[in-house]
Parts: sequence; structure tokens; C-alpha cells
Amino acid sequence: MPVNLDAIAASMNRSGYVLLSPKDLQAQLDVKPAGLDELRASWSRLPRDTYLRDGGNYRHRRHSCFTYGSGQLQLAPHRAHWQPTDYNALHGGMERWFEPIESTVVASAAWRQLLSTLGAAFGAIRPVARWYIEAHQFRIDTAQGIGRPTPEGAHRDGVDFVAVILVERHNVRGGETRVFEAQGIAGVRFTMLEAWTALLLDDEHVIHETTPIQADGSNGVRDTLVLTYRKEGFQAPP
Repeated sequence: MPVNLDAIAASMNRSGYVLLSPKDLQAQLDVKPAGLDELRASWSRLPRDTYLRDGGNYRHRRHSCFTYGSGQLQLAPHRAHWQPTDYNALHGGMERWFEPIESTVVASAAWRQLLSTLGAAFGAIRPVARWYIEAHQFRIDTAQGIGRPTPEGAHRDGVDFVAVILVERHNVRGGETRVFEAQGIAGVRFTMLEAWTALLLDDEHVIHETTPIQADGSNGVRDTLVLTYRKEGFQAPP
């Protein structure tokens, strides 16, 4: 199926974001949710995030880095995740070493197709020689009653583009996603409910956050994949 970037580019240029349903993901980017489903079990094996500074114990996480250029996706050497405090006042300024994403996930055709096709899509909007990609698997649980998908609040990530992809939503309420102009007051609010719904963001023009989740039954979790694409190399301490 040919990739259709026209609608994505038009929306990104107009409002700084686009929300793709699973059907849109397949129709416009040729990424098949059925193939991605094979990766979902890996979210149940995420180690707990030990870096939370809000006193919580609700987040599980893995992190790996990639480059994409000339149509080729490459796994980069494992590195710490780092952000300046300008973009993350809560967790910025420190190197956070997370366990890498499992090799079976990284090697899967569905994973490589997703990261590569998004790289091509973002490159069509903002041409670059190479994207530096950070991939984050998140699980937010409600074992303590409340889990916070974005404990840092409304923010930018200090990159060019961000993709926030819902993988699983089970026995939770809340988790409303909010996207607002970085230099203005206009914004939208919605709740991602269906697995493989994808929110694509132009990080230069919008800020985003997701509200806390609460248990609505036993074993409540919200699983997401967050991918960031940056043209100027990986963020690192000065």
C-alpha cells in the first residue's frame, strides 16, 4: 500500500498535530495494527522506573535509541535519556539509564516499519539528512490508586516531532490528552481509547500533557509508545 502523507502534512502544518485512528495509521502510513499486536506482550515485562521525583511508584519503562537516514533504520549504542530543565523541570538535568527495549521487539518487522515510516513522514514535512530517534515504552499502573502519564505537566520535549501511540488501556478512567499551542491559547482535549491510535506532534509549535489515570477495576494500566525525532543529534548534557 503506498504511503499517503498529504493529509498528515496538511494537518501538521495547520495545527501542529494530527490524530490517527488505527485505520488511519494503516491507510495513511501503511503500518498494520495487526502486526503491532505481536509486540504488546512486551509491555508486561517493563522494569519499574526508579527515577520518579514525585514520590510515585506507578511507571514502568524501557528506552532505546535509533537513527534513520537514507531509508535505513539503525539501532544506536545504548545511552542515557537526558533532557534539559527547560523542557522537563521535574526530571531534567540528570542522566536516566533505563533498560533497553527487548531485542525481539527491535528486530521485528512491525517495529522497524513503524519507526521508518514515521521517519519518512516527518522527513517529508521537514527534510533532514538523518533523524535521531528515542523510543520509550511506558506502562502507567494504578496499583497506588493514581498514575501520572506526564508527571512533568504540559511540556515540549526539545525535539522536532513526537509520536504518542496508545498500546493498551485497561480498567482505568481519566488519561485525557491535551494539546495546546506553544505560543497561544488554542487547544484540544480528547481521550485515546483504541489501541494503536497515534498522536503526531510538531514539538516546536505545540505543548502536550495527559491527565492522571485512576483505577476503574483491578489491574488498571495505560500502555504507550512514545517516539521522538530530532535532527540535531541526541540530547545530552552540555
